[in-house]
Amino acid sequence: MSQAPSPEKNISTPPANLKCDVAIVGGGLAGGLAAIALAKMRPELKVMLIEQNDHFGGNHLWSFFSSDIDPQHSWLIAPLITYGWAGYNVDFPKFNRHLDNKYYSITSDRLDEYLREILPADNMILSANVKALSPRLVVLKGGQRINASCVIDARGGADTRFFDCGWQKFCGQMLQLSDPHGLKHPIIMDASVDQSDGYRFVYVLPFGMDKLFIEDTYYHDEPEMQVERWRGNIARYAAQKGWNIDAIIREEAGVLPVIMGGDLEKYWNSGGSRIAKIGARGAFFHAVTSYSLPDAVRIAAFIAQQDDLDGDKLHMQLYHRAQSHWSGQKYYHMLNKMLFRAAEPAERYRVLERFYTLSPQLIGRFYNGTSSIKDKIRLLSGRPPVPITKAVKALGAAKYR
Repeated sequence: MSQAPSPEKNISTPPANLKCDVAIVGGGLAGGLAAIALAKMRPELKVMLIEQNDHFGGNHLWSFFSSDIDPQHSWLIAPLITYGWAGYNVDFPKFNRHLDNKYYSITSDRLDEYLREILPADNMILSANVKALSPRLVVLKGGQRINASCVIDARGGADTRFFDCGWQKFCGQMLQLSDPHGLKHPIIMDASVDQSDGYRFVYVLPFGMDKLFIEDTYYHDEPEMQVERWRGNIARYAAQKGWNIDAIIREEAGVLPVIMGGDLEKYWNSGGSRIAKIGARGAFFHAVTSYSLPDAVRIAAFIAQQDDLDGDKLHMQLYHRAQSHWSGQKYYHMLNKMLFRAAEPAERYRVLERFYTLSPQLIGRFYNGTSSIKDKIRLLSGRPPVPITKAVKALGAAKYR
């Protein structure tokens, strides 16, 4: 699990009433990046970061490709990087491939550490139970009130019943090995593993000579978790590779929506009407990969660039951005329908297997959500990896409440 938060700053219980310019509720990736961007770009503002746990960042490992981040925003993410690699590998039944796109990881411990470095102690509230939000007010359990010119909700996903979606489910473990693992590059997808339960791949990150992060991942029709089973899969995978596990350092597990459609307005309002939202709360994530880091960086920079940080105004600005993002993701929604509804579960890997035969540049643009028209045509050209009749039928289906 995550290490205890660093002791450099003692964060005291807040007084009954506080005032600030911006109150960010939720100290995970999206909220943390927004706080960092404001601290760096708008130091004249008082920014409060409010988190329900006793540390920021939760228990996560976030990774991204160098092509995911616009160079003008690299300053925002660079201090958080804990490890990087010059390229990565993918493994499929028909081939193995190495790609040279640089790959980086951030730990929740590092996010927590950095936030404590740059934010004044009085601007951080931990172990906070939020009772209510409005565009300019946060009310905590016990009656404490935080008045702000602008309140931003970054507390994670809202009501996914308004999505038409499949699910990405995973369990990952940081492992201490008894001997060197011998890996030079991450394995982003090892889909040579058993495919009997939907699209499955194993994700492997080498940390140092004798540490590995191994994650068992599924693209599945149902969201139910099977963590014990996935733990066993990780142990078996390591054994098959000849890696002897000395200890499990930390573990994380979760389930994320893989979007095929839905009602964005209802989803947005289910997280609270008239409240500015970022991260998963605002549906700012990639429809296929479910990853939110590239969008979290973009949104954090956008917020810090606003001259007038008013709660109502920022709510409308972010909602319009969410609408634009949703519209820009519709092509990926279509691809997800083909993956989940046109391919049999045991055959879904073929869609990704074909994808990874394409150019590194196209793959990079796909991951950062900026596929060109030529990319989109190329992804659908050639021999399809799913039956045409099923693909046509899948594109007309919609399921959500």
